[in-house]
Amino acid sequence: MKTALVIMAAGMGSRFGGGIKQLEPVGPSGEIIMDYSIYDAKKAGFDKVVFIIRKDLEKDFREIIGNRIEKYIEVEYVFQEKENLPESYTVPEGRKKPWGTGHAILSCLGTIKEPFVVINADDYYGSKAFEITHKFLTELPEGSRNAYCMAGFILGNTLSEHGRVTRGICQVEGDKLANVREGFELRAESDGVHGQWEDGEQLVFDQKTVVSMNMWGFTPDFLDELEGKFVSFLDTAAKANPEKAEYLLPEVVGNMVKDGHASVTVLETTDRWFGMTYKEDKPLFTESINKLIAEGKYPEAVFR
Repeated sequence: MKTALVIMAAGMGSRFGGGIKQLEPVGPSGEIIMDYSIYDAKKAGFDKVVFIIRKDLEKDFREIIGNRIEKYIEVEYVFQEKENLPESYTVPEGRKKPWGTGHAILSCLGTIKEPFVVINADDYYGSKAFEITHKFLTELPEGSRNAYCMAGFILGNTLSEHGRVTRGICQVEGDKLANVREGFELRAESDGVHGQWEDGEQLVFDQKTVVSMNMWGFTPDFLDELEGKFVSFLDTAAKANPEKAEYLLPEVVGNMVKDGHASVTVLETTDRWFGMTYKEDKPLFTESINKLIAEGKYPEAVFR
């Protein structure tokens, strides 16, 4: 069974200082974060990579990574722009950004025909997450619908030393996702991980809380679900907050689970997350990659 890796890379990187953090070199031979994700995905058995980018990033993407990796794995590009809307809908005045992660995946409609895993471009997930999600998707009965998976990370393994982060806080029953809710301003303190819900309610989470890092495994029917629900989003949330409302992947999946329209199996991994939320994260990321290279997890040069 053919499988695809979809990489969301259209973000503006505002907390990173305005630069294109997805294209920052972190490896000894100039590798970027995506090199390691694609390496792990290809090793796990994925056949194709689909980059979701902005049109204005295409030239840089092709030069920095696309032209290199297409020698090793099939590559496609799709573009997320705020103007990508259903007929009869227009971009509200003052809207500057596209419509969020759910809207990003909608950019793949017509391109993705196979089971696929979604990841962020600026996150390092570890090889285990790709192995378990690929196994799940390829072992599904042919024609499966609304049977999805999520790589579940341990909250304490996903924090930044240089600032607060947002994570999808998961409620898991058995091995199934019961609910996922965005936790904001998360940072480690002596008594746990402090943060808050969107409404400002303050909370302290256990370090071992399962969180979503936006690594989801879907069958192709999910794109049809996204398309239908996007119209409802535009008619409600986007009308209430036209400049900033976002169609978020965790919210879409969470609502499908609560409504009984989908089953999401949580595949837990203890691999440590590394990311580039802040510029100050880069030295630690590079140090961590060099350590993994020394342990034999990666070659000195990836896709070179």
